Amino acid sequence: MKQKNKKLTSEDVKTLFEINLKPICAIAGESGSAGEFKDRLYRYLLQTAGMADSPAGKNILCLIGFDGRKIHEMSTGEDIEITTLTSLWNYLTGRCGEGCLSQGYLHDIYRQLMRLHNDGSEKPSKETVRKWMGRWPSGLDESVRRVRRDNKERIIGWLVGRIEKHHAASSRYFFEEGMAEADKYDRVKAWWFDYRFQLAMAARSIREINKALGHTLTEETIAVYNEARQKGIPVFVTPYYLSLLASNAADYDDAAIRSYVLYSRELVDTFGQIRAWEKEDVVEPGKPNAAGWLLPEGHNIHRRYPDVAIFIPDSMGRACGGLCASCQRMYDFQSKRLNFNFDNLKPNETWNHKLRRLMEYFENDSQICDILITGGDALMSQNKTLRNILCAVLKMAKNKRAENTRRAGGEKYAEIKRVRLGTRLPVYLPMRINDELLEILADFKMAAEKEGVGQFYIQTHFQSPLELTPESREALRRIQSTGWIVTNQLVFNVAASRRGHTAKLRKVLNEYGVICYYTFSVKGFHENHAVFAPNSRSVQECMEEKAVGKISEELEAEFFDKYYRSRFRSAELRRFCEENGIPFLATDRNVLNLPGIGKSMSFRLAGIMPDGTRVLEFDHDRTRRHSPVIEHKEKIFIRENKSVHEYLLQLEAMGEDSNEYASIWEYTDGNTERRFRLYQYPEQSFQVTGRYTNI
Repeated sequence: MKQKNKKLTSEDVKTLFEINLKPICAIAGESGSAGEFKDRLYRYLLQTAGMADSPAGKNILCLIGFDGRKIHEMSTGEDIEITTLTSLWNYLTGRCGEGCLSQGYLHDIYRQLMRLHNDGSEKPSKETVRKWMGRWPSGLDESVRRVRRDNKERIIGWLVGRIEKHHAASSRYFFEEGMAEADKYDRVKAWWFDYRFQLAMAARSIREINKALGHTLTEETIAVYNEARQKGIPVFVTPYYLSLLASNAADYDDAAIRSYVLYSRELVDTFGQIRAWEKEDVVEPGKPNAAGWLLPEGHNIHRRYPDVAIFIPDSMGRACGGLCASCQRMYDFQSKRLNFNFDNLKPNETWNHKLRRLMEYFENDSQICDILITGGDALMSQNKTLRNILCAVLKMAKNKRAENTRRAGGEKYAEIKRVRLGTRLPVYLPMRINDELLEILADFKMAAEKEGVGQFYIQTHFQSPLELTPESREALRRIQSTGWIVTNQLVFNVAASRRGHTAKLRKVLNEYGVICYYTFSVKGFHENHAVFAPNSRSVQECMEEKAVGKISEELEAEFFDKYYRSRFRSAELRRFCEENGIPFLATDRNVLNLPGIGKSMSFRLAGIMPDGTRVLEFDHDRTRRHSPVIEHKEKIFIRENKSVHEYLLQLEAMGEDSNEYASIWEYTDGNTERRFRLYQYPEQSFQVTGRYTNI
């Protein structure tokens, strides 16, 4: 089917089967049952020269093997039966009528069978990938900056009116009586660069967002938001970030960032019934989580791996600079553990006692060498709070090291080697990166290095090259001046998954010293249906677009050595790409966060459901250490929430040519990429005990 994914009737697809897949139609017609059809199809594959050993043949054999099997779908906890080939036999023999099988199913199974008769698509050339990348503007392009200057003028005008109406003299931000309009404008223009002003003036309703965007939102969007307000979904967008959106669609394609601040119908409908995708984040006192770890009470420490645990403080770090529509912690916003009530999030006196107690968990754990402080957002914490947290981390690392001097060889605990801060504020609120924060980061790094900590990462989240602005570029430069390395991870949603978009983001970030870390598939629950891109597209992007930035292990070692020794790491990264003729350095891994067992892209297609959604059988990432519990778990089954066909129709509605994505049907399995050397832990100077604690 070379034509676009237009809507075909069941009979249209059946005609294509009869024309192009005559042997399989004949096998179906000669079979008296679905079981006989599978047996005959199995023999046909084995008896046709080379077919069973081809990737397409192996895929069909796998689908035959899973047909009729009941599996436990991990994300929902439901048991479902896979009937891929049974459904096909019913269809080809006229046992199911029009509409019993979706367009998604018919397109997918037809494509899988057609693969038996070709050798696969040719990979796009570097020139083609560069052409795709060239479609997407950066926030540093002058044409984009010009539009945003106009946006800022309009938003400042809106803010002047808002302050006039709602802010009294008791407020930090108010106008003196009798102040001229021009002076009011200049005052707000100066306040613009104060991050506290941005937080205080953030839009908290669709009415405010619409005003900031020049009343350009559709009635449908406004109606969805009004329902969102009634259901309790928070709204929070800073004036700065609103200025990045294009109020006129002709200015530039802002779908990738717009989909982050505008909620979908599915999200609103599901809010209130959202379940935790990360099963290991569900903690009951005294009971191990889904990954087998025992954790302190409350919701401060999350853990799935032996080496690392996430730390979420009871502070303004439980808020964000904005609520991302596809946030992996939407479950926590639903339960109000994360929120935008800043006054209530300021830590009280008891927090310091709790902080010390929580640090004891890290100190007394035999395997943890990495702490990721996040939220919410780590940099939403006030400077005083963040300094206290980092001081507690430093003391914990020091104590852990001191205790090892009293332990015998072979019994020593892993010492802290890596500290990370998870934040999206360089994107949402770059003015937060102020002098005092930089001093805190630099002081901590200097002190922590004396205690054996060797890696300091700010883990941020740019979603689109449009988010790289003069302000965010300066924020990145300032962070890097402290010696901390900035890494990036993005969510591979529909808008970001368009050809060349993520590749362009990698290139732009690399130019300013940011090294990419993860490209995450969207979690597949119904609330994310509108933004979900199938895992097959993630593998396709990895193999066809990201591939132009891949280097050998030898070159990787060379880069790593030079990068770490360089005083000017941004320049070293640019130089390396230029010398090796690559547009960017492919350092990130395309993965899905699996419930209970962590990140992986090792999967195979287990089934195609009647509605066209795929069931994937995942294995855990065997390139890294896991909880011992994982070795005793069966493989994980995940049912995607959208068919490949529906995804392609979405792309077409966005103006994409689906023929450019034709090879997506061929990606029915994946393999987790190895970790780039920069993300491997430094070796401990001794043998760490093989004994596990807290499990």
